[in-house]
Amino acid sequence: MSDATDATMPIEDYLAQGGQLTSPGNVPPRYRGELLRLMASFVDSELAASAGFADTINDAPGITARIAACRITLEKADHAGRVLDLMGDFGADEGRYATQAPWADRLPRDAALGQARHGSDMRLAVFHYPIEGWVDAVVMNVLQGLAAAVTLDELSRVSYAPLADVFRAIAPREKRHTDLGVTGLTDLAATEEGRAAARASVAYWRPRVADSFGAMNSARFETQKRFGLRHRPNEALLADWTASVRATLAPLGLD
Repeated sequence: MSDATDATMPIEDYLAQGGQLTSPGNVPPRYRGELLRLMASFVDSELAASAGFADTINDAPGITARIAACRITLEKADHAGRVLDLMGDFGADEGRYATQAPWADRLPRDAALGQARHGSDMRLAVFHYPIEGWVDAVVMNVLQGLAAAVTLDELSRVSYAPLADVFRAIAPREKRHTDLGVTGLTDLAATEEGRAAARASVAYWRPRVADSFGAMNSARFETQKRFGLRHRPNEALLADWTASVRATLAPLGLD
């Protein structure tokens, strides 16, 4: 807690009133567990996303698209590193973390994970599905990027102040990744063949990205809300993403 906090105030009351924690020494055990879970999910998802986009660089149709894919690959790994630095404050082995899971591994295209985690890491289920070619990479980047915007808006108010600062710094760069994707998607939608391929990819990725928002009426959300780690329920975030997707895809004839 901050120095100005009433030491007799229960931690959940303090956090429910918008209070923030600023260092590992202030963090009680249950809060620590939820915080580390949240950070690990973000780090693992960014590492898996970076690895996935790295495989698409050679599919890029031109130098501008290749540079965009390289930038996304680099910056997602950097974002993972920024949050991993905070996990190191809690004792995470930063040196081994990046090699502890096969981040580029993917399941078969027709795997049905729903909202379930899979394997030994904490990545969102959507990052277990393979990207097949450039059109698929562009569509996945746009849909997942719009989801990231909604999620980072939520997490930028997380009650662990150093993490909130990192998420606020990351958000504009993640938006730039989405903007790059929208540019690529606009180019694809300019031709009948490109629109057809993009529509097929949207049909594949849309439900899988939607699943990344988690279960509705989530008991975990209620726990995270008590600790100030979340503020809005999964269904509200999903609704915002759904509206954002429609607003992005409809002008391109892809909704």
